[in-house]
Amino acid sequence: MQEERSKRRVAVDRSEGFGERLLGQLLDRAHEMPPQLIAPLVAEEVRRIGGRDVSVLLQCYEQLELVPLPGRGLTVGEAFPIDGTRAGEAFLTLATVEDVQDDGVRIYLPLLDGSDEVGVMALTLDMVDDHDRRLLRRLAGLVADMLVTKNSYTDQFFQARRRQPMSLAAEIQWSLLPPLSMNTPQVSVAGILEPAYNVAGDSLDYALNDDILHLAIIDAMGHGLNASVLATVAVSAYRHARRADVGLAELYSFMDRAIDEQFGPDQFVTAQMMRLDIGTGHLQWVNAGHPAALLIRGHRVVRVLEHPGTLPVGFGGAEPLISSMDLQQGDRLMFYTDGLVEEHHKGHEPFGEERMIDIIERVGPTTQGVQHMARNLSHTLKHERGGFTSDDATIFLIEWCGGTADHLATLDWL
Repeated sequence: MQEERSKRRVAVDRSEGFGERLLGQLLDRAHEMPPQLIAPLVAEEVRRIGGRDVSVLLQCYEQLELVPLPGRGLTVGEAFPIDGTRAGEAFLTLATVEDVQDDGVRIYLPLLDGSDEVGVMALTLDMVDDHDRRLLRRLAGLVADMLVTKNSYTDQFFQARRRQPMSLAAEIQWSLLPPLSMNTPQVSVAGILEPAYNVAGDSLDYALNDDILHLAIIDAMGHGLNASVLATVAVSAYRHARRADVGLAELYSFMDRAIDEQFGPDQFVTAQMMRLDIGTGHLQWVNAGHPAALLIRGHRVVRVLEHPGTLPVGFGGAEPLISSMDLQQGDRLMFYTDGLVEEHHKGHEPFGEERMIDIIERVGPTTQGVQHMARNLSHTLKHERGGFTSDDATIFLIEWCGGTADHLATLDWL
């Protein structure tokens, strides 16, 4: 059997030069290609290197399953659970997984757009060597870039990721969000929102500008469409002020005025705005009526980032009070909204911060990286709350590693 597979591979050119030409053709055509033709072109590229049975699997909104993208030339079957499958293993570890089967090797490659994970590409080869691994890794990166770029021109990718109907309020919130994960040598971030198909008042935004990571997490009062509109104005005001490169005090004041002028004194948003110098680990933050963030060190919650009182955004508050501290390499920060700790059944006590911290310290050591931790923590907390979420519940994690990423800007010449 192995000899037969080797014979079938003799005619396939897998050299670096061939791979460069193959990927170059894909890149050249991608610029004007309509979204529905991505699938057949990717399938053709894989066929050229002797592969077959190509699937593109996208992460669902709840971060529970990898859902096959339909398209001509792609193999479409059942969704894969992220936990306990080879496809899920590739997704969680951000590494290629090879599964030897009777008819060849099934390969699962994470689809990374920059450092945000889109999903997984799966295909089968008769046999695999380092030439294949190099070419497929680059192909997966290019496919991820194409999916993200074409996502703006079609609803197909959104539709594939949905496992149930989505409310209008949630539709607005998801359209507002940045990528929910980012990994760089100096800092990694990851977030998750629930209930994914009905979230309304929770939102977040971040940007990495040179050596400063900016973050805001907000919780707009109320429920449904009104909360979603309130959150939209808050996040948009945050982005507008952040892009004007103002300090935290001015940023808070701008957001406060925007909410007050648009909605009046009876509506407000709780929020935290943060700036982290990813070179030095120096952290500054303003907490405007929001639950205090947690500092996690060595899988233990070592500090609750208590804060001087600043009024929620929209109350017309005075000058905000800015807190600061210096992180240690490997520290993690967890920001969350009150839906995580205030959930309770009628007649029972709220879930509470103490129980949440116990679960953080139990889940943390079993996970790899902040993306894995964010989703496992969210799902575990929901299970511990009886699987019920009556209010929005958001988690956003940051891990600071420090150092530099300058080596990534240097080419390795052979």
